Amino acid sequence: MGLPMASRLAGAFTITGYDPLPASREKAEQTGIRCAASATGAVADAGIVLLAVRDAAQVESVLFGEHGVAAALAPGAVVLMTSTVGLDAVASWTARLTEQGVALVDAPLSGGPVRAGDGDLLIVVGAEPRALDTARPVLERLASTLTVVGTKAGDGQAMKTVNQLLCGVHIAAAAEALALADALGLDRRQTLAALEAGAASSFMLSNRGPRMLEGYDDDVAVLSRLDIFVKDLGIVGNASRAAGLAAPVAAAAEQLFLLGQVQGLGTADDSAVIKVIAPRRRTTEEDTDGPQTPR
Repeated sequence: MGLPMASRLAGAFTITGYDPLPASREKAEQTGIRCAASATGAVADAGIVLLAVRDAAQVESVLFGEHGVAAALAPGAVVLMTSTVGLDAVASWTARLTEQGVALVDAPLSGGPVRAGDGDLLIVVGAEPRALDTARPVLERLASTLTVVGTKAGDGQAMKTVNQLLCGVHIAAAAEALALADALGLDRRQTLAALEAGAASSFMLSNRGPRMLEGYDDDVAVLSRLDIFVKDLGIVGNASRAAGLAAPVAAAAEQLFLLGQVQGLGTADDSAVIKVIAPRRRTTEEDTDGPQTPR
């Protein structure tokens, strides 16, 4: 997500980027993004620092690790955190940045790389008003839907946690439904079209469904890795337990993604979770052999 966001922002702002992988920096430079040789070099004189990382450990490292950038930020700067990392460490990051006069804007996003490049992301934001005003032009450049859900960092993570509960469950449910249709001998594509037209439709069914069917025959492009939902549904589980709330459906979905990761599908597109439920699809030859045996 980092490179398409940087490319989108470069159309309106002066951008300096950094990635720890030299190949990623080279790719960025080929698309016209100026890159620094270090993270601290990238944030020199920056008013807004956008982080696009994987998890809370990476946020901690890039801000406060051995080569962390927090110490290089000037008072008045804003850290714009776009990743889904959970609530646990947000208060600590906010407090440490505040001591330096730096604000944290909690703005997890979703939509995928293509939509990031088009400025068509969904972004939910938790931030104090002054910091939000500073970051708003950047957020509006990236988002087609920008929803401010609270006035403190952490509110964005809370909202994204709820969002990811539904997304993970919907992907798992779509996989189960299409696998069942296949086991019952139904035409897969006709089934998907019929489901999309009725009350059972969902964004994830329409978006992941075709990739679930294609993925049995060919490798599909990885638009969202399966192991991202291992992380995100883990965040959902931690948050629900901390709130004293049972979330059994989310827990069941998490187990499917965990099984996929164990089976070597972690770096595959998350639509590959259907292979956990039905490791192989019904073939044309099997269609003519009578009733199907569930597998």
